[in-house]
Amino acid sequence: MNRPRPPHRSEPSPSPPPSPAAPPSPPPGPAPAPVPGTGAEATAADREWLERAIALSWKCPPSQTAFSVGAIVVDVRGAVVTDGYSRRDDPHDHAEEAALRAVDPGDPRLVGATVYSSLEPCTRRASRVRSCTRLILDTRISRVVFAWREPEIFVNGEGAEELRLAGRTVVEVPDLAHRVREVNEHLLR
Repeated sequence: MNRPRPPHRSEPSPSPPPSPAAPPSPPPGPAPAPVPGTGAEATAADREWLERAIALSWKCPPSQTAFSVGAIVVDVRGAVVTDGYSRRDDPHDHAEEAALRAVDPGDPRLVGATVYSSLEPCTRRASRVRSCTRLILDTRISRVVFAWREPEIFVNGEGAEELRLAGRTVVEVPDLAHRVREVNEHLLR
């Protein structure tokens, strides 16, 4: 049986559809890389990069005739160009040598770049013709930051002085030197 419909009443207009929820926030990504300093004083970013270079030195195969060193080359925006550590690819490799081998000396990313080395770059070598200081000077790297001056165990190191004389900015962070001595303790006994 059909019932009569009640008189038509205006129905309230439907409410607008709910606004879409804000998209979920993306998961946090890696923190942005610290941008290297530019002057002769160490910045917080320089210390962070140098800590990373020191951490690399623990990867070095042990040696009784060479220091364990880590090196990282960072461009002006804070991107790693290359890194290396002593004896990574060859028993005679120094850290800066291993790192710089992976990049062309004329690479534009090296313009204004900073090399972070746990130990002062060498100026003399028994195992190779070119020192790490010379390898750096053959690039457009403008700044070198290191923690520990090379002790006179194997050679008299003068890397910092040679780099400064060549117009490079050199920053020594001696309060981190104890960390570099730890990895090289076997040579200091």
